[in-house]
Amino acid sequence: MLVLSSPATSLDLLPPSISGEYRCRISLNLYNSATGKELATQVATGRHLKLLEATLTNQFIRVQLCEDGYLAWLSLSDLQTLDSAKENYQFQKISRRKIERKIPNIIAFTKAAMKQPNYYLWGGTIAPNYDCSGLMQAAFCASGIWLPRDSYQQQAFVKKISYEELLPGDLIFFATTRVDHVALYLGNGYYIHSSGQEVGRNKIAIDHLCDRGDKVSTYYYQKIYSFGRVMESYYP
Repeated sequence: MLVLSSPATSLDLLPPSISGEYRCRISLNLYNSATGKELATQVATGRHLKLLEATLTNQFIRVQLCEDGYLAWLSLSDLQTLDSAKENYQFQKISRRKIERKIPNIIAFTKAAMKQPNYYLWGGTIAPNYDCSGLMQAAFCASGIWLPRDSYQQQAFVKKISYEELLPGDLIFFATTRVDHVALYLGNGYYIHSSGQEVGRNKIAIDHLCDRGDKVSTYYYQKIYSFGRVMESYYP
């Protein structure tokens, strides 16, 4: 097992990576800053990342995830869980037609996640606890389709559609000053999402796309920003 001594030698103790990428041996937490106070995202076992060596601090180093290009901070104590990647992450091109065939599985993923005991976790992308965009990313990723990490990034990535064009598997975006929430449309006026404790259900749940429902449905209906369709798999 890799034993870290000091920040000055931490990177030297890592195995060399010809590809310039490292593979996560276990699932890891990544943070919004080098303080490690706020979770930014989570990375599942097997994901690839790059170390941005110029950002090395006493306790953290900034990394970039290869599948979605996301930037976050990794604790130096977790360097020992990385293996050098023999090959670079390989982007898989997926057509809209193939995505359409995967929509039932994507919806099934979210409903299965809802049945597990869970709560809303800011930065959560790994079962059982997700944030809104983390649930969307995980659901599509399970079918081999990558989305950007955050809801506002997902909104910019998808093809904008109208309410009248909504189909199961499309995304619904909500905003205050900018997009800050996302849900998956199920059809028949219902959507599934992971919503927070203050203005949501503090878990994954199904809500109604209307302004005459309960408190949560009404709140999110008033925040509707746009609708989008995933046309391809994301590539940084």
